[in-house]
Amino acid sequence: MNRDVRPIDPAVAAERLARLIRIDTVSSGDEETDAETFAAVGRELERLYPRSTERCTVTHVGRRCLQYRWDPAHESEPPATSPRATGPLVLMAHADVVPADAADGWQHPPFEGVIAAGSVHGRGALDDKGPLVAIFEAVESLAAEGFEPTRPLIISIGGDEETLGSGGADAAQAIDDAGDTPWLVLDEGGAVVDPPLPFVHGDNAMIGICEKGYASLRLRAVAAPGHSSTPTGPSAPDRLARAITRLQRRPFPAHLSRPVRAMLECLADGERGASRHVIRALAAAGPVTARIFAAIGGEPAALVRTTCAVTMLRAGTAANVSAPDATATLNLRIATGESIARTVRRVRRVIRDRTISIDVVTASEPTPVAPHDGGQFAAIGAAVAASHPGARPVPYPVMATTDSRHFHRRWPHVYRLAPVTMTAGQRASIHGIDEHITIDALGRAIAFHRALIRRSLGSPGSDPDE
Repeated sequence: MNRDVRPIDPAVAAERLARLIRIDTVSSGDEETDAETFAAVGRELERLYPRSTERCTVTHVGRRCLQYRWDPAHESEPPATSPRATGPLVLMAHADVVPADAADGWQHPPFEGVIAAGSVHGRGALDDKGPLVAIFEAVESLAAEGFEPTRPLIISIGGDEETLGSGGADAAQAIDDAGDTPWLVLDEGGAVVDPPLPFVHGDNAMIGICEKGYASLRLRAVAAPGHSSTPTGPSAPDRLARAITRLQRRPFPAHLSRPVRAMLECLADGERGASRHVIRALAAAGPVTARIFAAIGGEPAALVRTTCAVTMLRAGTAANVSAPDATATLNLRIATGESIARTVRRVRRVIRDRTISIDVVTASEPTPVAPHDGGQFAAIGAAVAASHPGARPVPYPVMATTDSRHFHRRWPHVYRLAPVTMTAGQRASIHGIDEHITIDALGRAIAFHRALIRRSLGSPGSDPDE
């Protein structure tokens, strides 16, 4: 029997995931409350996974990060010629979740962890408690078998990823302070999905090799107040609406970045006949392809440009008073190769209104690009082959923001894949309604992590597929 995909009991894992979903880890805004909620997650993990927490040294990093370190029982480094010769394997996840309200139309209450119709339902099932459980299930089963890592395994669990807190930066700093240089860091980001583009066939494991930048900008317009029955000149909301309209009419320019080109080339290699030729042509025709993707909209457009979305608006205190003040919050995801400074300058230029102030609330530059032609990417691909036979490992740029960006500024081999099969509907449920993970997908995610840990940290000959 192939021990990488040995019989695991996904139903038991599903029950454990349901228990974690029942811990409401939405940020309250109160540091004491949030720290205690995160501590409750740590206590639950200790109850659910006694072997893992017994074998690992557990360190509290700040108030909302936990690191579990499984060190080798004996010094047994592989030969220096081995591609996995030095550094720990770091597996990341986060336990905090975004808000959810049953009144929004959830089929099952979002914090009850209902198991029904072959799935675990609730906020965090996909983002990111399901992947967290998969990591611990893999480690628990390997520990039960007597597996011994040749080098350290570090599980880094954040508690403030959704609010762009300091947990990810603290986690990276702690590993750096310990003198470690990770061989491979793997966080959430991509998933195992159905064809991401026309002409593509089969399942694809979309492995993030970089991450778009992030900026939250606050636009503020001011004007003299007055009675709404006798308006004079453009009001503050008028000025703000004009600025937003200008931004919508002049989106950021589209271009085919190196990561997107790499994605297309990899997809082409897995196709045959006309599909292969079409996708190769897209990879070669940079400007044309960028315009095509931008015209399609949605995810394809986000792959080739900096995006800008209005997420919050505020103005006025009474129905019959011309508002003297109006603000809008813009959320921008900055394309690889761009910068925060250039992005803000372009927003100012497009708005063309010096009376509107622009403040950067939070921001993070795009990350470097990890290589996809080395041993680390190959190890992820081999684990995908063990857990999701037939799925192709494909490099791509992650459009969301993850804690791993703090690691990528220090170390080169940082990747993003939640090894979970997700339909388009499930991807839409992340931060939406009816978030759920199938029990089968949870079992495959466990198999992925077992395979990755064996291949990365097992002694020579311990991997049955070698």
